[in-house]
Amino acid sequence: MLAFFRRLTQSRGGVIITFLVLGVIAIAFAAGDVTGIGSLGGSIAANDVAKVGKAEVTESEVKSRVQTELEGYRQQQPTLDMATYVAQGGFEGTMERIVSSLALEQFARNQGMVISKRAVDGQIASIPALQGPTGKFDPNLYRQVLAERKLTDVQIRGDIVRDTLAQLLILPTNGATQMPAQLALPYASLLLEKRAGTIGFIPTSVVPAGPAPSDADLATFYKRNVARYTVPERRIVRYAVVTPDMVKARAVPTDAEIAQRYQQDRAKYAATEKRTITQVVVSDQAGAAAIAAKAKGGASLSDAARAAGLEASVQTGVDKAAYAGATSTTLADTMFAAAKGAVVGPVRGPLGWTVAKVDSVDQVAARSLDQVRAEIAAALATQKSAAALSDIHDKIDDALAKNATFDEIATDQKLQAQTTAPLAANGANPDDATAQPDPKMAPLVAAAFQASEGDAPQMVQTGPDGSFAVVGLGRIVAAAPRPLAQVRDAVLRDVSADRSRQAARKVANDVLARINKGMPLPQSLLATGLKLPPPQTLTPTRAQISANPQGAPPALALMFAMAQGTAKTLAAPDNSGWFVIKLDRIDRGDASRTPAAINATRGNIGRGLGREYSEQFAKAVRADVGVKTDAAAIARVKAELLSGGSSNN
Repeated sequence: MLAFFRRLTQSRGGVIITFLVLGVIAIAFAAGDVTGIGSLGGSIAANDVAKVGKAEVTESEVKSRVQTELEGYRQQQPTLDMATYVAQGGFEGTMERIVSSLALEQFARNQGMVISKRAVDGQIASIPALQGPTGKFDPNLYRQVLAERKLTDVQIRGDIVRDTLAQLLILPTNGATQMPAQLALPYASLLLEKRAGTIGFIPTSVVPAGPAPSDADLATFYKRNVARYTVPERRIVRYAVVTPDMVKARAVPTDAEIAQRYQQDRAKYAATEKRTITQVVVSDQAGAAAIAAKAKGGASLSDAARAAGLEASVQTGVDKAAYAGATSTTLADTMFAAAKGAVVGPVRGPLGWTVAKVDSVDQVAARSLDQVRAEIAAALATQKSAAALSDIHDKIDDALAKNATFDEIATDQKLQAQTTAPLAANGANPDDATAQPDPKMAPLVAAAFQASEGDAPQMVQTGPDGSFAVVGLGRIVAAAPRPLAQVRDAVLRDVSADRSRQAARKVANDVLARINKGMPLPQSLLATGLKLPPPQTLTPTRAQISANPQGAPPALALMFAMAQGTAKTLAAPDNSGWFVIKLDRIDRGDASRTPAAINATRGNIGRGLGREYSEQFAKAVRADVGVKTDAAAIARVKAELLSGGSSNN
């Protein structure tokens, strides 16, 4: 997550989002697991959802923060919509962060802690996305970003102060990671624990589903599971692409331009001499003279340098100007005056004494204008094309700054405006099952999903050749379930699968009942009369399942949560059936004679110990400051967000 926020701060659109969710970085580890906000009661003012000490949390503040955090998470997960965010606990998480952040701020102020205006200025000025061409903070750019995100300077500064105070309070507590060895011993012993058990499996596929469902059955199932048949939020994207082909006619260089460029670069096309030179640089003249003597006596310069503990380098195909730039004018004059095969030196250079050998001399003939015309024309065409694209880009940028609409920009610049069908965040059209998302449209769709209705169009780079697109949000199509008539076949399949799963569950419960009466698990499976896979006997250790980077299989995880001699059922992944698990034996572990296991456990638990302290500290702060919430107001805000009634949309 930290890497995500670092990337976010590099973009103008993400910098303010970063400010508003700094609390996620600073105190989410403490506040994220603190539950029970809704259980607190009290007198709350109208249009407020909570009161934290003397601070009031308004409905509009909660809506704004939820929308902002959702936009921030969309940078990582473009398909995330409000319904999913709320269903996965995002709303409650936002409320927790708001309340805990306010509580920590008030507690800090009560202790006399302050954050100076200069410190806040420094944090704002240090954001790379707010720095202008000179590398310094650009106030105009800052105001522009605030306007784009519909935020104020006061709001940003307040959030920075609040989150900085929270960090100052929480981070020292989070650093407490010491765990006593005696306390770690029972946890280390758990890793050495071994269990023996038997697992049976009742696949859904072998259990009859029963009679065909009626229309009433389908309607009931559809209503109960309407989320399965809901089309996610879609957006209609309006865009106009600007490519080098559109300015091709303006990018053709004239004969006069080609001739002028040839004259400017005449030295580049003049006759020249290029040499390949092997050389070694020695710090003292005597050492250089010894190497030169060996080279002039017939030894290779590389071998002579290596014998002295040095390594020769080779300059391949360099002209005099390039060689002089890398060494010195005096050294270049000497090397380019020597004949092929000559050993030169020692010659004093900028880094010491140089000994060199001229390995080859190549004469490069001059090239006429006709010979290089195509080369110059191609280079000029590329430059003129880039300049033309840049000119269009600047004109559109100026128009956007003056609040021009998408249609006005397309008309003024004679661009071909296009409109997509309602697309999901991944670029797919849910109404066309045969169509595949166009990868070229991905950045345009992503831009549309980051925009709100009423936002100005934006320019999006579409290719390394300078191509870009003007992208506007046409319309937001809210998530909605498809009518039952359209998804009847899918509902029928789902009802049949659900009935098979329920039938398999009944079989599993019957197997479990017989086991609890004393029948061994294998015999109880045979009593079903179904063709079931044979049961498996397993003897894993807790350390083995803990070491699995993908997590322990659900059946094994349950085995390590059961009491010896008991049996349980468990649904298999993907509704594929039911497990019946019988735990036969537990062999306790003893790590008292394994210091390495104890030390490893101390380290593992210690990494989470600071979090525990931070959580307890945050709870204590909230209790000290006092938190009151209005459950009805919270439910109302959540309902308005799900219905799209936020004022921030």
